[in-house]
Parts: sequence; C-alpha cells; structure tokens
Amino acid sequence: MPRVVVVSPPFRSHAQPLSVLARSLAEQGADVIFASTPEFADLAAGVAFTPLRTSGNANTGVAETTAQDDGSTRRLAEFLDSTRRGAVPALLTQTSHRRADMLAAPEDVLADLAVLHDRLRPDWYLVDQLNYPVTLALHTLGLPFASFCPGHPTYLVTRDDQLFGLPQLWPSAIRPAEAELAALREATALTDASFTALFADFVRRHGIGVDPPRRAFALTSSRAVVLNYPPFPWLPPLPDGPERVFLGHCTEPEALDDRWLDRIRGRRVVLVALGTFLSARDDVLRVAVTGALRVPDVTVVVAAGARAAALADLADDPRVVLEPVVPQRALLPHVAAVVHHGGNNSFTEALVAGVPALVLPFSSDQFCVAHDVERSGAGACLDPNALTPAGVEAALRDLLGRDQAGMAALRDGVRAAGPDRGAAALLRSMQHAHPNGR
Repeated sequence: MPRVVVVSPPFRSHAQPLSVLARSLAEQGADVIFASTPEFADLAAGVAFTPLRTSGNANTGVAETTAQDDGSTRRLAEFLDSTRRGAVPALLTQTSHRRADMLAAPEDVLADLAVLHDRLRPDWYLVDQLNYPVTLALHTLGLPFASFCPGHPTYLVTRDDQLFGLPQLWPSAIRPAEAELAALREATALTDASFTALFADFVRRHGIGVDPPRRAFALTSSRAVVLNYPPFPWLPPLPDGPERVFLGHCTEPEALDDRWLDRIRGRRVVLVALGTFLSARDDVLRVAVTGALRVPDVTVVVAAGARAAALADLADDPRVVLEPVVPQRALLPHVAAVVHHGGNNSFTEALVAGVPALVLPFSSDQFCVAHDVERSGAGACLDPNALTPAGVEAALRDLLGRDQAGMAALRDGVRAAGPDRGAAALLRSMQHAHPNGR
C-alpha cells in the first residue's frame, strides 16, 4: 500500500476532518503521516506525525486567543469588524487579505516540503485545497497529490466566469444588491489575476519542466478531489478530469462525558455555536440566546469562545449553559436544534446527527452552505446582522415543530458515505495512478 503524507494548514477546523480521513486511510492499509503545525500533534492518533508549518496565520482552537504575529492579529480584527457591515464588506475584506493570509511565504514552504519529501519519500500527498502554498509547491516540484476540499464544493474553481471569493449561491435571507456584487466581482477578479501572476512567476523561477497554471485558484489535483460534503444534485459543475470523492461528512463518533450528560439530561437543548472565528460576534450570540430562550422548555448551550466573560450574565438564567468551548460533535446527537454560522464542519456534523439548523452566515462559503441548508430541508437561514430575538424564536419554533422524516432521510444518506468509504475510493484512485505503490 502507498505511503501518504496528509498536509493540513494550521487551522483546527481544517485539521480535524483531515485527521479523520488520515486515520481512515491508515485503517485501509496505507502508511500515513499527518503533517501540520506542532499544536495539532494530538490529532494524529493512529497515524505518524511530522511538524510542518505552512502559514503564519493560524487558529488552533479559538481564533482570538491563538498566538500569532501582529499582522495576522490586525487582519483578524479587521475581518471581524467587516462582518458587522454585512456580507459583501466581509467578503471584500477577505479578498483584500488573501495574499497575506494564504500565500505569505511560498519559498519557505517549497523548501520545507522538498526536505520533507527527501526524508519521507511518500508516494503521494493529500493537501487541503485552501492551503495554496502547499499545492503550489507540490505542483512546482512535480509531486503527485490529491486535493481535499474542506468547504463548499464551489471552492473548486472550474469556469472562466467563476471567481474565488464570489459566492455562486445565496440564501433567501441575504441577497446583496447588484452594485455590491459588481464591486465584489471586480475585487475578486483583481485577486485572481494577482495570484495567477504570482503562481506563474513562482513556477518559472523554481520549477523544471513544469507549466504554470492557467489560473491560480483553479490549481487542483488532476488525479483525485475529495469533497467533505454531500453530493447534492444542484451543485455547480466540478472540475473535469480528476475523480471526485464525496465524503458526505468527515467525522468520527464521540461520546459525551458524564459531566455534560448530567447538565443536559432530560432537557430539550438548542446549541448555539458560531465557530472558532465568529464566536467573537458576541452581539449575535446574545440575540440568538435571548431568542432561543423565548421557546418554552428549551435549554440553550452556548459556545462563547473568548467572549464568555462578556456574555456571563446570560448564565444567570438556569436554562443557559455557557462555556468558552463545548464538545460540539459529542453534543449534537443530544440536541433538538443547532444555531450555527454555516461552516462546513457544523453543517455536515449536524446532518450526521440528524439535527435541524438555523444558519447565520457571515463570510466565505457560508452563504453557499446556508443556501444548501434551505434547499435540502436541513434548516433555515437568517441574516446575522438583522437578527432579532423574535426572528430567532420564530425560526426555532418552526424547526422544532417540523416532521423529522426529512431530516432522518438526509442523515441516513450522509451517514452512508463517510470517511471510510471515501478513503477506500481515494486509495483505489491513487493505486490506479501509481500501480507500483510502495
């Protein structure tokens, strides 16, 4: 069986599902090494680990409390401020930050990967699609790799009119004006051209016999693409050529410990969790909790991140359980509904648990995910910057009162896929491309 190096960026929300897939590959017989920032060595249970830092920007658990350089800290503050001004301002800020956040030191990554390859001699790599310095380095070195798409499938740029950072799908509650979308289209086109020029120059300087990519954001494995998502029939077209492996989800069963079971036993629980970055929007958390408490007989569990102190008064209500971090994956099978930000992990984890969701999207691919939540019947969406307690209450009452047959069917379909089946399909694809293996 082949030796595989699974490379993760220094973001726990990306490293967590990648580590699950790494274990599934190992259980299928592959010799797997998980390569990421040293803070994520704990995720490599069941596989080997090697340290590899591919970005100065990081999020090892809660973004606001992760130690990082001054520039990354400043950009995080700018991003969070932009989310208060709406969807397009947040997306404009993200595209303006893209060079510093996603391609800060490609020469260093190239050098580190070359050393790692000489030392480990893997047959191929599995790399996060958004870890652009790694994809660029592997392409430049001519090394075989598969791509792992950690978010919405539209992260895979396929058409000439598609731009990374310009959502192709929008939920009903958030429909930007045409003038806003035109400004975003112009900004993302400039970023696309800038990245493509940088990639081409990098390949010309460091590659031997390697063609530069026609477009930087379209640089994806020609062998196999793994998508941590369900294969919904309405998804936009995906790249031609590589095998597409839809995981449906990339989670493992997790047991809830006795302390948490004692806190929620016998209660109808609504979980409110906006992710490792957006938990900083304590204003939205407060409105979401206040609205949820208007639903009779509900206990609200809140993941407050670094804003736990600012929200501490909410816990004066005995129906509120407030913690900086909660065991989300273990909790979900025990909750009746979840309020989340539209992150891919939250969406797929809720699907696996069969839990309906109220989605409050702020940025990135969250608008596409929110669209799919609505269209699939997995939940509802509200604009987080126009949120009211009454709106939250009405949405949760509707979700809690729905017939659960549809959610059960979605759950069963997602569970039928999963990382084990995905790992087997990926190994078959790579074995076919490299029949000698190791």
